[in-house]
Amino acid sequence: MKIAIAQLNPTIGDITNNAQQIISAAKTAAKQNVRLLLTPELSLCGYPPRDLLLYPGFVESMAQELKAIAIQVPKNLAVLVGTVETNLHANSKGQKPHYNSVALIDGGEIKQIFHKRLLPTYDVFDDDRYFESGYKANYFTLDSIKIGVSICEDLWNDEQFWGKRNYEVNPIEELAQLGVDIIVNLSASPYTVGKQKLREAMLNHAAISYQKPILYANQVGGNDDLVFDGHSVALNSSGEVVCKAKGFDTDLIIVELEHLKLSPDNESRAPLAPLRKEFRSPLTLAKGGIDQEIFSALVLGVKDYARKCGFSKAVLGLSGGIDSALVAAIASAALGAENVLGVLMPSPYSSEHSISDAEDLVNNLGIKSQKLPIKEAMTAYDTLLEPLFAGTEFGVAEENIQSRIRGNLLMAIANKFGYLLLSTGNKSEMAVGYCTLYGDMNGGLAVIADVPKTMVFRLCHWLNRDGEIIPVNIIHKPPSAELKPDQKDSDSLPPYEILDDILERIVCQHQSISDIVKAGHDRETVAKVMKLVTRAEFKRRQAPPGIKITDRAFGTGWRMPIAKRLQI
Repeated sequence: MKIAIAQLNPTIGDITNNAQQIISAAKTAAKQNVRLLLTPELSLCGYPPRDLLLYPGFVESMAQELKAIAIQVPKNLAVLVGTVETNLHANSKGQKPHYNSVALIDGGEIKQIFHKRLLPTYDVFDDDRYFESGYKANYFTLDSIKIGVSICEDLWNDEQFWGKRNYEVNPIEELAQLGVDIIVNLSASPYTVGKQKLREAMLNHAAISYQKPILYANQVGGNDDLVFDGHSVALNSSGEVVCKAKGFDTDLIIVELEHLKLSPDNESRAPLAPLRKEFRSPLTLAKGGIDQEIFSALVLGVKDYARKCGFSKAVLGLSGGIDSALVAAIASAALGAENVLGVLMPSPYSSEHSISDAEDLVNNLGIKSQKLPIKEAMTAYDTLLEPLFAGTEFGVAEENIQSRIRGNLLMAIANKFGYLLLSTGNKSEMAVGYCTLYGDMNGGLAVIADVPKTMVFRLCHWLNRDGEIIPVNIIHKPPSAELKPDQKDSDSLPPYEILDDILERIVCQHQSISDIVKAGHDRETVAKVMKLVTRAEFKRRQAPPGIKITDRAFGTGWRMPIAKRLQI
């Protein structure tokens, strides 16, 4: 038997076109004599659909489209389609109205429906908000082969692997006890740095522990702040990877069932030591040579956000600094250099090298550019505010006006020409509020809002591995907002190497001030950073969506109150 995995890139809510992707993959697979085709979790509506599920018509249209798929899929091919099923017992039993489900289509009919059993609520996941849990093990028989069906989180509760159990049941263990011949998992697992290594270790452990082949079908593509990296994979009963789909792109991979069986030479093979999900610093992982992976995730995030929101061109401000340089490089790779406009907006405080560095970047990338000096606008604001500001010292308010003038100009350009405005602030700045509301925070997408400053430098060095893309002077000069004479980021913040380590401990590890001090940091510095993180929450709440690449991003998974007193 041939089994295929269709690694698809659905658009959330675009049920008709998502169905066409499934049908197209099915026809391609059938031509290669595939008997069973797997598609990702909720492949019919895209993941995560969130509050679209509150509309009855949305769920009803999936049911109708599923019937249409069944008719159009070749009769000799069975397909597993991720969909939403209505819970008919919801009203009488006080249950959630829907199930996160998988439909088995075979012979032109919908033969069986299976429901997701484990519903995550951590980080960006809120399945339990919408779905009722499935209550029994899912399997079906195809050509005398007993196939166990699991959906994403169902695979992530192996107590032996994780060292703990997060849910009462382990669906994979139950499937193995039922004697299935193979286990399939339909997933929509978002990307974070280093996650594929963790997935494969987990899959390896499960395959060897239960001596069952496992086929893992993952979604690919960008959906709002989430990027799905694909990397669908098939493992044999020995835990060996038999084939793997591409990362960050659609794909169709085919495997022979015979190649998934337990090898006689590996019958006594023991599972690898558990690789538990402990804190994994993206800064440390980046040193392991995965800069290409991170860049690919950011490029896909921009490309799909623009495409799925109806944009073909982007605009951003170019300050001559490293953050905007990296965003420009990402945008060029995602949309094409001819579709990116970089706007230089020098003020009287802008250095000559900042202007020339930005111009060199424009030439290196081949993007379009426009220069809009803001001196006259600054003068106009000063004149307008002079009666009110009389007798006060020049300070942050005046500095921020410069940023807001630039933000206003960029929004005007985006509005006029239908461009997507990309904001260029990094995670370190977002964490401590070193950014200006209605200024440099303006935008439709915050491209590197989950990329710490030290990682920004590392990615730019990586981009220059075969020749200069990011001008060398941009990388080596001290970072500065240039909102007043001789200003440097280090005037207001600790060195970024220190700041980023402290921020990882606060944001990702949830350490206390005392814990961070014990790790070797100055108490006064830690207390200052903690205060900045706490006070900047109101800014983050108003920021554009940012592409998530770490386990703890300031996005849909970050649910911190604004008005609070933090005592840690």
